[in-house]
Amino acid sequence: MAHRAGQKSSFSGSDGGHECLEVTVGDDGMVHIRESDAPEAIVVTTPAKWDAFVKGVKAGEFDAYGEEPAPSTY
Repeated sequence: MAHRAGQKSSFSGSDGGHECLEVTVGDDGMVHIRESDAPEAIVVTTPAKWDAFVKGVKAGEFDAYGEEPAPSTY
């Protein structure tokens, strides 16, 4: 599938949009996701799964994954 113009995060900045995700709905109705710095790698998922992921992000379900790990007590 040829790449279609997608939606970029508002956090992509003015540096040309590096390090952000681009999301679009393909002609097949599936959600196509790619990183702006690796446009050849496209992940395809269903609209229902994308919706569940976005709801999880908004609810903070993944916030702990971005935190620094606790220092080792060893």
